[in-house]
Parts: sequence; C-alpha cells; structure tokens
Amino acid sequence: MEVIIMPLTLDQICNEAILLSNDTKASLVEKLVASIEANVDPNLEKLHIRQAIRRRDEIRQGKVQPIPGEEGIAKIRDRFKK
Repeated sequence: MEVIIMPLTLDQICNEAILLSNDTKASLVEKLVASIEANVDPNLEKLHIRQAIRRRDEIRQGKVQPIPGEEGIAKIRDRFKK
C-alpha cells in the first residue's frame, strides 16, 4: 500500500499556527524571518539602512513630519484605488 502525503495549503498552515501558544508563535516567526533574512542581498540591505538613516535624520532635522502608520497605509491604499 502506497502512502501519499499531501502538502498543507497556506491557509491550513495558518490555521494550525493560530492554535500555537504565544511563545511558540514567536519562535516560529523568528525562524521565518531568519529564513527570509538569510536570502537578502547584502547590497540591498545596505541601501535600506542608508534610506532609514536618511529618513531618521530628516525627521530629527524637522525637514519632514512623521505620520501614524495607519494613516500612511490608508493614504497608500487610497492612492492605488484610483
């Protein structure tokens, strides 16, 4: 008798992960992020760091005003609706 193993769908994995304890969820998230970070182009990472520092400096110098994340996301969604 041949056993066929069907891979889980993303929805099934998420449904199972939701049932985990918070500590286990945190551990899972750390492992997933580490697996993504392992494949990041070092040059791209340097560009992101430079961009973050530039934006931080612009805020500190008063050149730009930060807005709450929810407001920024709403503006982006609104812009792409058109």
